[in-house]
Amino acid sequence: MNAITAARSFLFVPGDRPERFGKALAAGADQVILDLEDAVALARKDAARDAIAAWLPQAERPVLLRVNAADSPHFMADLALCAQANVCGIVLPKAEAPEALAEARRAAPHAALLPLIESARGLRAAEALAAAPGVARLVFGSVDFQLDLGIPEEGAPLAMFRSALVYASRLGGAAAPVDGVTVALDDAAQLEADTARARAFGFGAKLCIHPRQVAAVNAGFAPGEREIAWARRIMAAVEAGADSAALAVDGELVDRPVILKAQAILERAA
Repeated sequence: MNAITAARSFLFVPGDRPERFGKALAAGADQVILDLEDAVALARKDAARDAIAAWLPQAERPVLLRVNAADSPHFMADLALCAQANVCGIVLPKAEAPEALAEARRAAPHAALLPLIESARGLRAAEALAAAPGVARLVFGSVDFQLDLGIPEEGAPLAMFRSALVYASRLGGAAAPVDGVTVALDDAAQLEADTARARAFGFGAKLCIHPRQVAAVNAGFAPGEREIAWARRIMAAVEAGADSAALAVDGELVDRPVILKAQAILERAA
């Protein structure tokens, strides 16, 4: 597991706001995404690339870039920027076919690929995208996905699609996917609920659009005290009964899947 596949929070920052880049790195997010797509107006695309190119050599740590879509006239110029050493990952919007991923991999073979699933076609191709060379995780572009399918509300109407994305990631061999943004910036309860839902569905991380969302997202994907205590009881029982074929903790049978679950919880907690 590397820094991208282990990350819980991915924080967007507009690519044409270099005064915010350092602040984003200091916000506590596991990964920062400099955004060249939705957060940058068409007239500002070149300025954004110039700002990022000037900043990258002095960056304190590597960042990800969200490039413009493969059918955009800005795609190839964005990919050229991704070749710099301090770009550790490329977020590819409107991902619907592995061919665009191959183009990105040729341009920056050192960078992990994170396809954004934002359409019905993207979801249909999700397993193939997850299995494509260089792909670390899929990302759910939930807002654009709603627009593509004409779904007016978040929550329950997207449940089957979230499950499908987690399922496709597993089949394709990618790490647990990254859930979409919570657009309500001042609703802490909504953010907490969205993060809990994402984790319950099998997502391993979430996109953030403001630094004040980061701490709650990180906490939401970390094991809770009760989980950690349970996992420790399991592992203590395993150690104490190493020669026993049948163990029970809290009145429940402890078999290999339970042991592996406990180990995973303690690894995440560490």
